[in-house]
Amino acid sequence: MARRPTIADVAALAGVSRATVSFVLNDRPGVAAATQQRVRAAVEKLGWTPSRSARALSTGRARAVGLVLTREPDLIGTDPFFPAFMAGIESVIAESGDGLMLHVCRPEHETDTYRRLVDDQRVDGVFLTDLRVDDTRPGLLRELGLPGVAVGADGGVEGLATVNLDDRPVVTGAVRHLVELGHRRIAYVAGPEEYLHAQRRLKACQDAVAEAGLPPCPVLPGGFTAEGGALATQELIARPDRPTAIVYANDLSATAGMAVAQEAGLRLPEDLSVVGFDDVPLASWTRPSLTTGRADAARWGRAAALALIDTIETGATPLVELDPAALMLRDSTGPAPATRPQP
Repeated sequence: MARRPTIADVAALAGVSRATVSFVLNDRPGVAAATQQRVRAAVEKLGWTPSRSARALSTGRARAVGLVLTREPDLIGTDPFFPAFMAGIESVIAESGDGLMLHVCRPEHETDTYRRLVDDQRVDGVFLTDLRVDDTRPGLLRELGLPGVAVGADGGVEGLATVNLDDRPVVTGAVRHLVELGHRRIAYVAGPEEYLHAQRRLKACQDAVAEAGLPPCPVLPGGFTAEGGALATQELIARPDRPTAIVYANDLSATAGMAVAQEAGLRLPEDLSVVGFDDVPLASWTRPSLTTGRADAARWGRAAALALIDTIETGATPLVELDPAALMLRDSTGPAPATRPQP
């Protein structure tokens, strides 16, 4: 197997020192134009690329960013949000040759995970997702001196870059849409109550229902999971006063709820209207296609990566506010049964 060329080979071919090669490739001043040309020609001829470890030693950086998730591994695999979010991150960091280090851990191991990342110098910064009530992670990052970006923090987080998307208007818009269609019994299947964005979506739904002059909506936990959405739907449609519409905190629980309702013999949207949140790719391919809020997880990932890089390189902590989520009206919502026109 042919030996991989080294920086020493580049230096020998260009007739310069290894330090000069490093200066040229890192665009440092003080190297004559002719010398720069010889070095770059040697690099091209040999097809040499710097190793990640060598770059880390020369720049003092790990050349990686981290994402620590405390959700169950099988739930991450089934939720389309995080693959799209990570794809958005990768689209940015791939340009600089950096890597994304993913850690999935149990809640009791979370603090130790962040400490190990710092102690072992594995990452230059981290993404904080699923922000919680009384979240201790921002304080931990400040203590560790680890740059971070808070994803979905309404109003920002002290000492951290923040990328936020207001998800409340789309939930409010979904309820108003259902009310305009004649629905008066609207239920909500919520995300984990400890998550700030789950609380925001729930409150937006409750406020919109109250604004319409309707009784408080039944609220059942769904946990952002397919199983949670299915169980909540089973309970809701078994009630004597079953809802004519259900709003779900995410698309995964909504699609599972749709399947449960259809298996029970309900027609969608003739007997039951359904609304999700996230607009994952599957949402437009369900039958009926799912009315949902478009959050664009890949765009979140790109914006979060750019903000984190800015923090790492300049120490800035930008507050980035993305365009609010948009309501995508599809076939899973229709007139309430009592108001549906008769053929």
